[in-house]
Amino acid sequence: MKFAFSTNAFRKFSFSRAAEAIARAGYAGIEIMCDVPHAYPAHLSREDIQSIRQDLDDHHLAISNLNAFMMNAIQDFHHPSWIEKDADFRRIRIQHTLDCIDLAAALGAKTISTEPGGPLCGMEKETAADLFADGLHQVLPRARDKGITVLIEPEPDLLIQTSDEYLGFIHRCRHPNLGLNLDVGHFYCVGEDPVAVIEKLQAHTCHYHLEDIPHSREHRHILPGEGGIDMQGVLQAIESTGFKGFITVELYPYLDNPEKAAAEAISYIRKIHGHD
Repeated sequence: MKFAFSTNAFRKFSFSRAAEAIARAGYAGIEIMCDVPHAYPAHLSREDIQSIRQDLDDHHLAISNLNAFMMNAIQDFHHPSWIEKDADFRRIRIQHTLDCIDLAAALGAKTISTEPGGPLCGMEKETAADLFADGLHQVLPRARDKGITVLIEPEPDLLIQTSDEYLGFIHRCRHPNLGLNLDVGHFYCVGEDPVAVIEKLQAHTCHYHLEDIPHSREHRHILPGEGGIDMQGVLQAIESTGFKGFITVELYPYLDNPEKAAAEAISYIRKIHGHD
């Protein structure tokens, strides 16, 4: 199994520093946050992109995924979303996703992950689903042309939270360049068994996020082994599907000492399952 670590835990540090620390912690891969301060596409020059490539080469890191979810460069983690009532604000999310597709192609990445619509903020679900589908249809032709797969990441309190909601949406928005980023903790938060969800959604899953969640199922990413998720069962379930891609450890709350969190996470994973 191949493990990566997301740079969104290193928001207080440069991309170069994050890459160095992630490699030193023992990961083979890195998920790049397409947001400030690491790789917000609208801010990147050709030289910046070349610098990212050089850091990856220097530290022998493969790209697991580009995280196109967060938009702190504009507002916050969730806004602008795909389902903003204001069309101009919504368009910023669409353009950002197009830019992330182009960046993925430039860096040789295969996938980008995005939010599952966004916070409803009082909007009817059917209306929100229509807006999300419309936005995706505006970016998927570019994804197809560039050979990039756009991954929807279900999350608590957003439009798509559960496995059934994902399957219902994907049925109305089928496309060969659209898939799933399966965040194990998110499904645990909404009351599902991650092991069962892994089997249920394996045909759609192109990438995994891994973290633990408190026994209370509060949406808070914590170190693997410190919460309520059966981590050993999860890893065995992923392996049993024959998945050959990266599993990215995502511990974005650990801003003060992300390298320590990264090292402790991979150490625990190796202890319970081994590591390639």
